[in-house]
Amino acid sequence: MHSHAHSHPLGGHDHHGHGHVHAPPDFGRAFAVGVVLNLAYVAIEAGAGLAYDSMALLADAGHNLSDVAGLLIAWGGYKLATRAPSARFTWGLQRSPILAALANALILVAACGGIAFESIHRLTAPLPVSGSVVMLVAGAGIAINLGTALMFIKGRKGDVNIRGAYLHMMADAGVSAGVVAGGLLIRLTGWDWVDPVLGLGIAVLVLRATWGLLTESLALTMDAVPAGIEPGAVKDWLVGLDGVAAVHDLHIWPQGTTGAILTAHLVMPAGHPGDETLANIAHALHHRFNIGHATLQVETGDEHCRQALPEACLH
Repeated sequence: MHSHAHSHPLGGHDHHGHGHVHAPPDFGRAFAVGVVLNLAYVAIEAGAGLAYDSMALLADAGHNLSDVAGLLIAWGGYKLATRAPSARFTWGLQRSPILAALANALILVAACGGIAFESIHRLTAPLPVSGSVVMLVAGAGIAINLGTALMFIKGRKGDVNIRGAYLHMMADAGVSAGVVAGGLLIRLTGWDWVDPVLGLGIAVLVLRATWGLLTESLALTMDAVPAGIEPGAVKDWLVGLDGVAAVHDLHIWPQGTTGAILTAHLVMPAGHPGDETLANIAHALHHRFNIGHATLQVETGDEHCRQALPEACLH
């Protein structure tokens, strides 16, 4: 006996699950403002870095430019995820933000490699650097990056794509603060080697901050169970339901970056419990485990089941 129960999350009003309840209402505007501000700052920072031979400023500018690309990718993923399903893409394009987050992380890793390479090269032949200019330009970066990060703060917990944008901006603010401190040290001591050391430190810090985003987005790309959902707890809860003797073929995978999909076979010797019961189970899965779309197949534990999966059909 086969039956299916579906629960559609995200406020209960979006039948196909394309809403993003964790994102702020002006999310598109936040992306646009962030891109414009950071592009302007990259131009200023790169210009100052070239004019005053500052590897720290050039490294930070390169990192900020990669973040602009990351913001654009995240924005594209966000927009694609809102597209309606079609005959070919029956789920719509809800997985786009996962790919965007992965691309974002890969861009940052590549940027770290370039920054580290150039910083090591500069260490062998340090150039004279103006500490005052480094401090002034990097200080502006703190304000711009922190302001951009705050626009994404509301969506950072529920969406790995939004968290990627938020982490990038916060990392930039922290890096800029480090560059300010380095500029002060150069001004006080005249140690020009501090500048390429700062560039190398920036690469290490950004790589460390990016690693979690890279591993999580890669796991979601491979259909891993989303973080925060414990498959064993889900199975135990299903087995504990009235009338359920066993559960098998349990699968949980991401539905975009904000939810999850579940399929499972419920062995119920007494027979089908009714559509309302299955709907209640799906509703509870949504609220207990953030599983927004559940498909449940009911089996009675007949002879075919006992031959195929004897351990699951015992009751």
